[in-house]
Amino acid sequence: MREPIIVRSIADLRAVINVWRREGRRIGLVPTMGALHEGHLSLVRLARTHSDRVIASLFVNPKQFAAHEDLDRYPRDEAGDAAKLASAGCDLLFAPQPAEMYPAGFATAVSVSGVSDDLEGAMRPHFFGGVATVVAKLLLQCLPDTAVFGEKDYQQLLVIRRLVRDLDIPVAIIAGPTVREPDGLAMSSRNAYLSPSERSAAARMNVILKRAVADLERGGEIAAIEHAAKLALDEAGFDPIDYVAVRDAEDLSALGARVDRPARILAAAWLGATRLIDNFPVLKRPAPGNDA
Repeated sequence: MREPIIVRSIADLRAVINVWRREGRRIGLVPTMGALHEGHLSLVRLARTHSDRVIASLFVNPKQFAAHEDLDRYPRDEAGDAAKLASAGCDLLFAPQPAEMYPAGFATAVSVSGVSDDLEGAMRPHFFGGVATVVAKLLLQCLPDTAVFGEKDYQQLLVIRRLVRDLDIPVAIIAGPTVREPDGLAMSSRNAYLSPSERSAAARMNVILKRAVADLERGGEIAAIEHAAKLALDEAGFDPIDYVAVRDAEDLSALGARVDRPARILAAAWLGATRLIDNFPVLKRPAPGNDA
């Protein structure tokens, strides 16, 4: 098991990439904010199947946190993350400081409208602008052949697909399936915040959403099923519930009374001081070809 090369500057990152390019290597990128778990590592392994060399970035991006959010307490463990990445076959860890990504005078922001406007965009208006800006920078810094993002952050995945398509960035965006704990809870770095009682309650979210999917696929009315899922989350101890929504799987647009095409049910809710998100496909069909 070989430890990944660790670089902290864009110049050093590009120097390594230039060597790989001269060798004819295909390059994959997995952007992360660290505090890695099996979900992240599954993305690294997926990137490896599409690439000869895999880069993982580790950067807790301040531009996607509002002033009241958990930037300062977001879990950080670079040494542990590097060891985990080695086990997954990562070749290079790019771990810049904020001043490297956003030097003095930095004045540019990337905004993706439409698919980012509702759900997470409505609850966290700052979020997708920060995500789009840092992902655009990472893609231009690395110019990878592929970049891998998890379906657990489904709306983010769609925002990045639109970003790449609209700006003609020559990279294939690969989606990795959500990785779950044995009780079905979607893996997340923020799960570490949960108390034992909250951790037990958290597993109810995926059960409630899967029940909603079954009801939707039997032809149930969307509004009634969304309402029932919110009540069930409330009874399980989630408070507040930011949203439970059934949307078109391609662009998150609203549907009619019932699901008549591939859709996604998405939810975000709080347990104590921890915000959890999850989603499941409805009327799933094979994913469309990757953007390039």
